Amino acid sequence: MNRMSMDAPRRGAPAKQEPALDLPLDKVTFIILKAREYDVKEADADPNEGSNPTDDGQTDVLEDNGDDPVREELLAAIAGLNEDERMRLIALAWLGRGTFSLAEWDEAIATARNEHRKRAAEYLLGLPLLGDYLEDGLAMFDEGIVDDADEREGVDAEDEPLGNMKDKPRRQ
Repeated sequence: MNRMSMDAPRRGAPAKQEPALDLPLDKVTFIILKAREYDVKEADADPNEGSNPTDDGQTDVLEDNGDDPVREELLAAIAGLNEDERMRLIALAWLGRGTFSLAEWDEAIATARNEHRKRAAEYLLGLPLLGDYLEDGLAMFDEGIVDDADEREGVDAEDEPLGNMKDKPRRQ
């Protein structure tokens, strides 16, 4: 008697397929890093200040003003994506924020298309913690980024776990 495995799909039943991210990771990484730079901006505390930036310790770079190059770079990076990629980027932010689950990926994309097709970049820039939401969304696809601020995970020079990986026991 030939019995089918319980794990094998039934004949005629479609196999459950994982959703595809279909976003260029290098572009998403750039957007995440720029979004983090943009998120740390604060209101201009002294708009009529006339001092030298060097004397102020270059702190003016953290002030949000009308001609902010970080904002312009971020807008350009998002606008440089095609329409489908912009909708996927919005959906990815929503996944990271918890608005949709990975199982609802197609619904998230459709909702983004219905609600934010015309002004996707401006909508995304209005999301506080955009960089974190995008990175959390990437993690749901088992993807991620490494930037200068990230701690190195894995093993040290002696092939010993660093202790920040929960599934890796320390050697004795």
